[in-house]
Amino acid sequence: MSLIYKSTRNNNETATASEAILRGLAGQGGLYVPTEIPRLETPFKDLSAMSYQEVAYEVMKLFLTDFTEEELKHCINNAYDKKFDTDHIAELVKKGDAWFLELFHGATIAFKDMALSILPYLLTTSAKKNKVSNEIVILTATSGDTGKAALAGFADVPGTKIIVFYPKHGVSPIQEKQMVTQRGANTYVIGIEGNFDDAQTGVKKMFSDPDLAREMAEAGYQFSSANSINVGRLVPQVVYYVYSYAQLLKEGQIAEGDPVNVVVPTGNFGNILAAYYAKQMGIPFARLICASNENKVLFDFFRTGCYDRNRDFILTSSPSMDILISSNLERLIYQTAGRDADLNNKLMQELSQKGSYTVTDQMRSQMEVFYGNYGSEEDTAEAIRTMYRECGYVMDTHTAVADSVYKKYVAETGDKTITVIASTASPFKFTRSVMNAIDPAYDSKGDFELIDELSRISGVKVPQAIEDIRSAPVLHDTVCPTEDMAVHVKKILGID
Repeated sequence: MSLIYKSTRNNNETATASEAILRGLAGQGGLYVPTEIPRLETPFKDLSAMSYQEVAYEVMKLFLTDFTEEELKHCINNAYDKKFDTDHIAELVKKGDAWFLELFHGATIAFKDMALSILPYLLTTSAKKNKVSNEIVILTATSGDTGKAALAGFADVPGTKIIVFYPKHGVSPIQEKQMVTQRGANTYVIGIEGNFDDAQTGVKKMFSDPDLAREMAEAGYQFSSANSINVGRLVPQVVYYVYSYAQLLKEGQIAEGDPVNVVVPTGNFGNILAAYYAKQMGIPFARLICASNENKVLFDFFRTGCYDRNRDFILTSSPSMDILISSNLERLIYQTAGRDADLNNKLMQELSQKGSYTVTDQMRSQMEVFYGNYGSEEDTAEAIRTMYRECGYVMDTHTAVADSVYKKYVAETGDKTITVIASTASPFKFTRSVMNAIDPAYDSKGDFELIDELSRISGVKVPQAIEDIRSAPVLHDTVCPTEDMAVHVKKILGID
């Protein structure tokens, strides 16, 4: 069966999987969603005996139906190779009362590697399938991790350029150093004088600008995206949730069909949406626990049904979640609205014009699988400190938000169902915040001194991604106001 994708804002706009991957964003600022979520065809017992690459094929073939078996396996096998520091690709480890799904074993030590290692292959394959002759310009906003993972994935990939915008004062020092030292003749990194929402809004505006699209086409370019608004980013993320369930079954921790809860530290809603899609495919996830930091717009939404971005933007120690406009939530809104593009459009216009919208009671009833809560800065630090003292295990700040919310969930509900926590980044990426949480005395040390000390106390070797930036020169130092983002894109492409 061929799966078709539709725009959340126009049911008449359709695309094959490869077309949706190429375009990145649908017209009118919409997102592509499959007309239905396919059901898994492979028995759980068989999945439990498979490698990560084999599970990836069983999941992705159901979403990317216009890819041949040869094409898809080529993409998977080239993505999930020795660039990961574990043969399992994603490790599942028991610490305390939960299982931590370590998604940071890739080249840039964050969960974005899980999808951005394969996206360049999916995109170039899609271009060939659709006889695209234009050069693909990957235009991306990042809250810290997507940027480096996308840059690493697309660096020197023929037929592409990649332009990444990030909030100059809204990422960790290590995150920034990873991006601004990126090599590659086709890579461009620009800091903006604003926050992630400003960067994301600016990118969406460029995607939706018909005059810019025309100018680019005349110059032989077209946009695509590496953000999770691109289905080529979202679909590979479904894989590791299916894999985690299969691994619990393999380890004898659950019987086939047993429920499992999932906790996901959430900002842009893409990662937890992937877990929701896995559930729709037939994985028996019971509760999807949405963990927010102090920018708790999603917590408030799940408690009230009102999404309201009219609040102060807070810079926290978990910067990849410092987001007030959760783009991927639109896919859930569209689905719970009965795939009514007109109703979804109305709500998104309200968000754009007045900064808030309220869903119907009927829509809320379809979201009961989600539980929302948030971790304060104090909760986050306490979670890191407690986990280290009790288990000798060091979490990054985002994973610590999830761990703190999980504890609140158990205290509130008494639910002791086996739980998987998505561990989204290595603690080495947020070393100062992590080490200060363990002992404030560490704050007097330099960044790389802290890295070496973290390695010592955790017993974990410093990741190669960190070693690579110790003495790497800064190659990207452009900073601009948000209103000049398009100006810089045009300059890079030579169409100014």
